[in-house]
Amino acid sequence: MEIKKDKYSIKFFPTDVISWKQEGNTFNFVSLDTELEVKIFSDKIVRFRYAPDGRFQRDFSYAIAENLLPKEANLSVYEDRHKFDLMTEHLVIQIYKKNLKVTILDRKYNVICEDELGFHWQHYIKKGGKINYCSKKIQDGECFFGMGDKPTELNLRGKRFENYGADTYGFKKDEDPIYKNIPFYMGLHHDIGYGIFFDNTFRTIFDFGKEQFDVNSFWSRGGEMNYYFILGPELISVTEQYAWLTGTPEMPPMWALGYHQCKWSYFPEKQVRDVAQEFRDRGIPCDAIYLDIDYMEGFRCFTWSKEGFSKPAKLLGDLAEKGFKTIVIIDPGIKIDPDYWVYQEGIKNDYFCKRADGEFMEGDVWPGACNFPDYTNADVRRWWSGLFEELIRQGVRGVWNDMNEPAVFEIGTFPEDVRHDFDGDPCSHRKAHNVYGMQMTRATFDGIKKFLYPNRPFVITRSCYSGTQRFSSVWTGDNIATWEHLWLANMQVQRLNMSGISFAGSDIGGFIGNPDGELYVRWLQMAAFQPFCRTHSAGNDAGAEPQEPWSFGSKYEFIAKKFIQLRYQLLPYIYTTFWQHSQYGTPMVRSLVSVDQTDTESLYRTDEYMFGDKILVCPVNLPGVDTRLVYLPKGRWFNFWDDSLETGGKEVEVPAPIDKMPLFIREGAVIPNYPKMQYVGEIPVTELTLHIYFTKTVQTSHLYEDAGDYYGYRNGQFNMKKFVVQHRRGVLKVNQTISGNFEPTYTHYKIVLHGVPDNVNEYDVDGRTYKITRKNALLGVVKFRTSALFKEFSLKV
Repeated sequence: MEIKKDKYSIKFFPTDVISWKQEGNTFNFVSLDTELEVKIFSDKIVRFRYAPDGRFQRDFSYAIAENLLPKEANLSVYEDRHKFDLMTEHLVIQIYKKNLKVTILDRKYNVICEDELGFHWQHYIKKGGKINYCSKKIQDGECFFGMGDKPTELNLRGKRFENYGADTYGFKKDEDPIYKNIPFYMGLHHDIGYGIFFDNTFRTIFDFGKEQFDVNSFWSRGGEMNYYFILGPELISVTEQYAWLTGTPEMPPMWALGYHQCKWSYFPEKQVRDVAQEFRDRGIPCDAIYLDIDYMEGFRCFTWSKEGFSKPAKLLGDLAEKGFKTIVIIDPGIKIDPDYWVYQEGIKNDYFCKRADGEFMEGDVWPGACNFPDYTNADVRRWWSGLFEELIRQGVRGVWNDMNEPAVFEIGTFPEDVRHDFDGDPCSHRKAHNVYGMQMTRATFDGIKKFLYPNRPFVITRSCYSGTQRFSSVWTGDNIATWEHLWLANMQVQRLNMSGISFAGSDIGGFIGNPDGELYVRWLQMAAFQPFCRTHSAGNDAGAEPQEPWSFGSKYEFIAKKFIQLRYQLLPYIYTTFWQHSQYGTPMVRSLVSVDQTDTESLYRTDEYMFGDKILVCPVNLPGVDTRLVYLPKGRWFNFWDDSLETGGKEVEVPAPIDKMPLFIREGAVIPNYPKMQYVGEIPVTELTLHIYFTKTVQTSHLYEDAGDYYGYRNGQFNMKKFVVQHRRGVLKVNQTISGNFEPTYTHYKIVLHGVPDNVNEYDVDGRTYKITRKNALLGVVKFRTSALFKEFSLKV
């Protein structure tokens, strides 16, 4: 029996190259039916773009940083009978004439990334366009990382994932897809790390050896095959270069790195006031309090409940006097109500999404029947931005975008026939779905930045696409109060940081269900060492219990307070770590494989991570334990709690009682500390503490400081302090260099030296000798006070 196939069920492959050309850093290779464009963005970044019918689609991206220009690259081209070799300083890109297959090598001709079938396509007869495939050979021992918020192990080898964001209430381990759409992954083999960013907003699928153990592939159900290759070879460099492509955030207000408290919902106004006062009465630091959907009148965005919040400006002003910044939720669904001013403006100006037949997209969310703005339309974004003026005037300091996958009750999300402007290139929801939340967040950011100026904006979003880090922080969505979800939160935040989105956290204690005190404080201990730190719970659920830090009894309140205070003391370190992310794209949270990819043990470690350059964190993710095993990277490490010294490159068992989480400090680190405070700006910092850890090597630390708000830092109003700690010939030296024009409120440092020998009796500062009067010989701790402008101090050890 003969089986006939039509062209719609056949996969097509490129034919032989018949011509090629070069224009600057762009190369085009043409076959009878396919054109490949190769564009060199830098010596390590190359874009591959295919047109299976010889016509490229519009060259447009929401992900790529605005006004990004390719870097200069040293290019050379060689042609032989079988292939073209495009060579940069670091790469050899081989394009084969027979089928346009691609092999990428380093300059030592080690294979980094090699096509298996390479690019091929299939007609998508049911929905239009093409299904675009690309398959590559998995190299020996290759591991894969990245892909945003996928709730699974860090190493993705043997798994398959899909990007088509969904409202996944109470998501489970390995559930997919969930909220975010990050089509970026990293591969690592033979100590060579690289990245692939598949910039396609349609539904995309990634297979890391699940279907075929030796093949990884990615494909889209629409759009075009358009991907960027990024060479590290260090994984952390891959993340940094990906962040250069897709953009980095501006510096946030420092208070946004403090502790946040949220519940669905604090209602009415009295409950908000009571919770805020309880924080201050108990001396538990907190900078931000959130208002969930019940603050609105009938869940209408940009309104206030007449019953619960009759005088919002007075409430927000009173909260501000106590140091609280108020964050309000705003969803995309606009209630269909002829008497509602936002709805009236949307209808009048034709700002809402429509179905294919021209009717408005209508769906039920919290307010009931709603229409939804088309955020892919620049006019709609400008309108949406302007809607925040009154909220900001009333005292709102940040905005929380939720339900923006977009979520629709009963049907999940928009039907695929919904139409979008896509910034002048009209399309269906198939193409716009994965960027809908991103473009909402973009418009929100633009609005609050405009109306908050000169203060800095704060936005947080549930759904996003690559590049959203330019506008917003993120959280991991509607998680559950279980120990497994504590572990998942750790995986998701590490993965998001690998994927260019550092300002990330989870709902501490779990959004759904009721944690006990042990689970809550173990979660909080971890979150205190993640970029975004917020407790959030579904207080409106039947049977829901309070989830404030004091809700579990005095024992757990004491521990919660201890770790929140510790986070506030570490704010100058955390702020400096954010500056590194903002400036260079360096992830704030670093999985061990990103710290030392040459250590094969790091390939499969999941729990431990670095928070910034110097602090190693190992959360406790099981109940009832008082010790745990911790893997320490190579080097020497001080136990944060008792200054005991461990040599890395091995696993160690350390105490982990309920009031302590394993923390280690890299030798030679300089860790700046603030005094205890209830909120950022509560008191002027008149003395900064520097915790300095002994080393027999040379180690460098940095401290970035500015006003913590406003934009003076863009005009030079900042300091970058560099500390070099070194031990030579029996002398420990610490050198400080300062660049910048910012004047801090403190004039002196309190120096706390850890791990020094017990025979130290004096120290020199800039040529003058002083006696040591404060020393704990048993612990090896030396303390003294000195000018914040010192250039060098030393001790004979």
